[in-house]
Amino acid sequence: MPRYVFGLTVAFLALSMPARADTLKVMGAGSLRAAVTDLLHRFPLQSDTVEPPEFGASGLMRQKIENGAAADVFTSADMEQPRQLAAGHPERLVIHFARNSLCAIARSNLGLNQANFLDRLLDPAVRIATSTPGSDPLGTYSWEVFARADALKPGARATLEAKAKKLVGGGEQTPPLVPGKGAVEGIFLSDQADVMLIYCSAVAALQSEIPSLTSIKLPAALTVEPADGMVILNSKPVALRFVAFVMSEEGQAVLRSHGFEPVASAASTRP
Repeated sequence: MPRYVFGLTVAFLALSMPARADTLKVMGAGSLRAAVTDLLHRFPLQSDTVEPPEFGASGLMRQKIENGAAADVFTSADMEQPRQLAAGHPERLVIHFARNSLCAIARSNLGLNQANFLDRLLDPAVRIATSTPGSDPLGTYSWEVFARADALKPGARATLEAKAKKLVGGGEQTPPLVPGKGAVEGIFLSDQADVMLIYCSAVAALQSEIPSLTSIKLPAALTVEPADGMVILNSKPVALRFVAFVMSEEGQAVLRSHGFEPVASAASTRP
């Protein structure tokens, strides 16, 4: 369905339903915490209320919903988790609402750049941290990068997978390494790794906490393109209105301000 048709459909459904006070509960990926929290603050509530949102690794949050956690909208750092929640539920709509990109964050003494990126990662002395594949899309994307590396240097995939330390995204299996600090911050503050693949949208916040870290976008031959998706889990009018807001010009501008690439906005033609 074309995006403009989707937007009109959702808006029509939301506006045509009887008005009543509802509560909106959003669960989502940890990488979307700042953006979704901002969207919820800016969302025109009317007579509705918003419960505190809940964030974590996308795969683990999807499992919580499958196990009975109540949510109206689920936002993920990939499309796979929303699709799994929609499987067997034709009434649940899956929407691609933003794109992200992958960067590498590293200690400055590594001298990391796009030309030496793969050689640095393959260096036995360089410690690599990743998120947890399967539980967290960032880990799955990292493994996809390792697979692409094999085409450039045969054997690179096995080497990178063997040396990568899965230090975040595994829920209780990967607790924060430094109390009171973010999971990725803790990796560098506790000297557990020299480099990590992260979403580019997270770079600014991380470097504001640890200014000594440097970052690069991944070389074109190795990068993958993360796609952020969401699923509407029920037909509450407030849930439909929130999704319509996310896909609106204002909502997409909020996502852009948090480092995401909008998928449903156009450049202004005003002088």
